[in-house]
Amino acid sequence: MNLTDAVERVPIHTDPDGVARVAGTRVTLDTIVSSFDAGATAEEIAQQYSSVPLPDVYAVITYYLRHKTEVSAYLHTRQEQAATVREEVERRFSASGIRERLLARQR
Repeated sequence: MNLTDAVERVPIHTDPDGVARVAGTRVTLDTIVSSFDAGATAEEIAQQYSSVPLPDVYAVITYYLRHKTEVSAYLHTRQEQAATVREEVERRFSASGIRERLLARQR
């Protein structure tokens, strides 16, 4: 076998909602990247997210490091979407008085 001819797929799958996940798991690309950026090693990430095999963690990190611009743009878009959803939820379901309502239910 000629090692330079080996081609491996990056184990990232985009679900119908546009969320990039480690293939075969529910773990998002966001999760792996944020853990790595926070200083976690691939081994620590694999241990924390046991559904992701260590070689897949390394492959995702490698992809991230080789495609930082694209991944950063994707993550920025995800953050904007999360902010929009948060604003919508806060608009629809006011948090004012929630403590009092919860305490009243408890009584």
